[in-house]
Amino acid sequence: MTVITKIRRQGGAAVVTIPPAILKTMELQVGDQLSLEMHDGELVVKPLKKTPRRYKLSELLEGGEVVSSLNADLAWAMEGDPVGHEIS
Repeated sequence: MTVITKIRRQGGAAVVTIPPAILKTMELQVGDQLSLEMHDGELVVKPLKKTPRRYKLSELLEGGEVVSSLNADLAWAMEGDPVGHEIS
């Protein structure tokens, strides 16, 4: 796919617009990082591979005390028979 676009000025930067069709085809989003390289006088733009975020166990468990506390506070709502038109 070949697309012609212009270089324009935005503030102090030179900006090239990437059409939505190319973003979609390449599975890119605004904010993704690209590498710009020069090869034989041509500009080559390549998306940087997204590395999945790795979480520490402590990060995954953060806030668990709050959820546990909420579950304990609402335990009464789980007991008893339906009152009204609830589906049991």
